[in-house]
Order: sequence, then structure tokens, then C-alpha cells
Amino acid sequence: MNRHLSRMIAMQTLYEWEFRDGVDLAEIEARNVAEYSDRCESDFIRMVTEGVSKDREALDGVIDKVAPDWPVDQISLIDKVILQIAIYELKNCNDVPPKVVINEAVELSKEFGGENSSKFVNGVLGTIYKQSEKQILKSRDKDS
Repeated sequence: MNRHLSRMIAMQTLYEWEFRDGVDLAEIEARNVAEYSDRCESDFIRMVTEGVSKDREALDGVIDKVAPDWPVDQISLIDKVILQIAIYELKNCNDVPPKVVINEAVELSKEFGGENSSKFVNGVLGTIYKQSEKQILKSRDKDS
């Protein structure tokens, strides 16, 4: 199965859900998954879309802390959704290396975002990754 395609479907689903206020997330997801059901990971897509939809405020809070010069409401919707998915994955999907998550988000931003989207997404996620690495090292030092 194609994880990149699955991320793209999750991104498209969340984007449409954010854009079309009041439309059922599961309905959008089902329609998007049906088109590629033989090549995508529907369980992964569901986990991501449901997780991001439930955790939006916390995910946006992470973006706010890391990119204070870019208020979340001023970030393009597609960039925000890509960041939310990547941050959700970094926090909840331990089976995927962080650098892969970041690279996938950058690729999605190149495909679907604006001219500077990939640099912005890479910068935000790179900062989050560096901060999380420092926290991991600090917790290891305490355990020693």
C-alpha cells in the first residue's frame, strides 16, 4: 500500500472538511478513500483524519509556539493541514521515523502548497524535531 498516497488522501479530506464547514468528516473521507481503495491504507487515513480533527487546537498550539511570527489563522489552509498531519504523526506514529514524516510533509507542500510552502513547512517541522530531540536527551540524562 502507498503511504504517500494515504497521506495525500488524509490531507485532501481534512482540507475539504475545514473548507466546507458542517460537512461530515467521515463522509468526505469515505468518498476520497473509495477512489483509491486498492492503493491506500484506509485505517491509516482514518486514524490521521480523526486524530487531527479531535486534536486541532493542540496541534495549532504547537504551530503557534514554533512559528510565533505566523499566527495560525494567517497560515494558508493547505499548509496548516499539512503541518497538523505531520505534527500528529510525529506525536502518535512511532512506526515512522521523524525524518520520513518531515520529508513527506515537505513533498506534500511542494505538490499542493504555494511557492514558499515547502520552506515554511520544513522550517516548522525541523524546529519541532530539534526541540523533541533535546527533550529526549534531557530525559535520558535524568534516567542515567
